[in-house]
Amino acid sequence: MKNTLLLIVISLSLSVSAQKSKKEEGITFGVKGGLNVSNFAGDIKDNTFRTSVHLGVFSEIMISDKFSLQPELLYSGQGYSGSTMPGFSRSKYDYINLPVLAKIYIAEKISIEAGPQIGFLVSAKEKTSDDKITIPNQKTVDFSLNLGLAYDLKNGIFFQTRYNLGLSNVNSDSNANAIKYTNSVIQLSVGIKL
Repeated sequence: MKNTLLLIVISLSLSVSAQKSKKEEGITFGVKGGLNVSNFAGDIKDNTFRTSVHLGVFSEIMISDKFSLQPELLYSGQGYSGSTMPGFSRSKYDYINLPVLAKIYIAEKISIEAGPQIGFLVSAKEKTSDDKITIPNQKTVDFSLNLGLAYDLKNGIFFQTRYNLGLSNVNSDSNANAIKYTNSVIQLSVGIKL
């Protein structure tokens, strides 16, 4: 009888702990990474997408069962590809990005996310068929807005898609005739909450 009672108590306690609401989970941490498809929007012509990666860490702070905040720290390879006569060119911009996203759970496993991001330029290089150079006159700080969608699995793995809309001109040249361009990045991510 004692063994049966003990088994019932353990089963009930496991059942209750398995039914925690998202708010009761508090703060979770995790890692994520994935594919970047980036380009510049603006005055740059004849450019095409550049593929690269992003990788980083995040925390999710549950405010309620339907709402959370998710600050992140990410390395993000951005830029664009183009064509030169003859050959090719690839402009590689490496950023450390700090997005802070508001997440709204529209279903148990699906959330929409939006929020601002500040990025810090680590390097800007252009590689052509003939040479590799550092790109001058680039702003070291970039502001943008993120919009996305996430799908969570029960085991902590999740999938995200996100669009990063650049809000600030990347070119720091103050000449009146200087071209203007902003970042434009699509991110496809997979991650795990630890």
